Amino acid sequence: MGVALAVAPVVLVTLLIGVRGVAAMRTTSDFLVASRRISPLVNSAAVSGEYLSAASFLGVAGLVVKDGIGALWYPVGFTAGYIAMLVLVAAPMRRSGALTVPDFAEARLNSPALRRLAAVVVLVIGTIYVVPQFRTAGLVLAAVGGTPYWVGVVLAGAAVSVTLALGGMRAATYVQAFQFVLKLLLFLIPAIWLVLQAGAVNRADALHPVEFTHFARETPVRFEVDVTMEIREPTAVRVNGVPRTLAPGEFTAHSQDDVVFGSGAAVPAVRGGAPLGGHDWQRPLLDLGDEGYPLLGTWAVLIATMLGTMGLPHVLMRFHTSPDGRAARRTAAITVALLGVFYLFPGVYGVLGRVLVPGLYLSGATDTVVVALPYQVDSGWAGGLFTALLTAGAFAAFLATSLGLLLVMSGAIAHDLVPGGLRRLRMAVFGVAAIMVLLALRSAELDAGVLVTWGFTVAASTFCPLLVLGIWWPRLTAAGGIAGVLTGLVASSGSILFALAGPDLHGWVAILVQQPAPWSVPLAFGVMALVSLRGRPPAWSTAAMLRLHLDEPRSTGPRDRSSTVRRLARLLSR
Repeated sequence: MGVALAVAPVVLVTLLIGVRGVAAMRTTSDFLVASRRISPLVNSAAVSGEYLSAASFLGVAGLVVKDGIGALWYPVGFTAGYIAMLVLVAAPMRRSGALTVPDFAEARLNSPALRRLAAVVVLVIGTIYVVPQFRTAGLVLAAVGGTPYWVGVVLAGAAVSVTLALGGMRAATYVQAFQFVLKLLLFLIPAIWLVLQAGAVNRADALHPVEFTHFARETPVRFEVDVTMEIREPTAVRVNGVPRTLAPGEFTAHSQDDVVFGSGAAVPAVRGGAPLGGHDWQRPLLDLGDEGYPLLGTWAVLIATMLGTMGLPHVLMRFHTSPDGRAARRTAAITVALLGVFYLFPGVYGVLGRVLVPGLYLSGATDTVVVALPYQVDSGWAGGLFTALLTAGAFAAFLATSLGLLLVMSGAIAHDLVPGGLRRLRMAVFGVAAIMVLLALRSAELDAGVLVTWGFTVAASTFCPLLVLGIWWPRLTAAGGIAGVLTGLVASSGSILFALAGPDLHGWVAILVQQPAPWSVPLAFGVMALVSLRGRPPAWSTAAMLRLHLDEPRSTGPRDRSSTVRRLARLLSR
């Protein structure tokens, strides 16, 4: 009941803002970029709300529980990517006058084929990114409210699609700005309460959790997927109600098994995971699985998250809502500060979760650690209250990110691939949402953080080279753009599909297949540059570059316009 009361206001406010956006939406520009009238402060809050997805609100803490302190490199990459975007992309993208990334591709290189290819890439990135949002919504409601998994998935998909179809980008902007403030407060306040409630002794032990390698009380664990554990000592348990003693060695708990560990029982290690309280868990590098190359794994994630941020289509579209290039740059700068504040806290939840909720580490449900912690600290009304607040914040994260993703995906279909008016855009929203819900229903066993990182990898391998070279290199040609984007798409998505369905790999090869950004990004840049050098850029490419880099006049008076014309003439004559 408490969870329903917490989630209902978030969904209701989201729908009400969507209804208010109907009156302001009359054109495609209104739907996609809110007529370019969003101020930097509101826009930065909306960007932050959109960017802080399930992977940020829940996934980073879950990765800390599962993989260790090295998982904090994820938020480093997420935030640092905006610094690169601030320097290289934000203002020129706004000056291009495009509505979407495929729009920019055609405007810069005059290639309808590249526009269609870019629209396909938007759909690929959006699918990889939006599925974990709906998936985690289902897991959270199931964990704290006892509802079936599909309820949260369907509820998130319905709320997002209705809001977006009603109000478009304007509604999405104000929903995301509101939800960022909500998420920040609902993430920060419970974190402070948890640290204070855990007590000074437990806080010290949390930094060195060797003492917490045994269950403090009888702990039931329900397994949603098959998990193989390494039993270190004879352990008395009840498996589906049947008492038994597990001998040292490997033990596999199957999907839907209920295993109850007794008070004082040793917490088993999950095969492939960092041992609880061990050196590997405390090491400040990201070791992907048990491959033994932590530095390579850390760089792979950093390259994907930093460069992928520059290519995320739902973030790039947000800069098109700014009035001009200066406003876009200020939006990116303020966003860095807002994200920096938020990302101070996932480590708090992750460390406390590893100490206090070891059952989640065993069952693989580490994405729910944030909402599971309050009851572990206080089983009374305070624990229930903070669980409800965190659930509301988590649901706000799902909705805010999903709004932006569904917007760019419907724009890719109804504005870039099959152009149409507002009616077609609205129909595309419902169609895309339905497909994403169906995919999410089949993705309960995949980590939100891993899925989102794959979305960053595809973006880094496709749109990052296109934007960086398209903005800063006048020799780029349409053929080079197509070849580079297609190479990056095939390399990154093909490697990800192989990691999902291919044979087990080990060592550095496994890392580069699971996280292909270290080789797929340079490959895309290289192919794009080499193919472009074999051709000749069109004569108008210089004028296209000038449009991206000349500051807009601060006013529209005759003197400002004549000054801009003189600057254009001088630059063209060089």
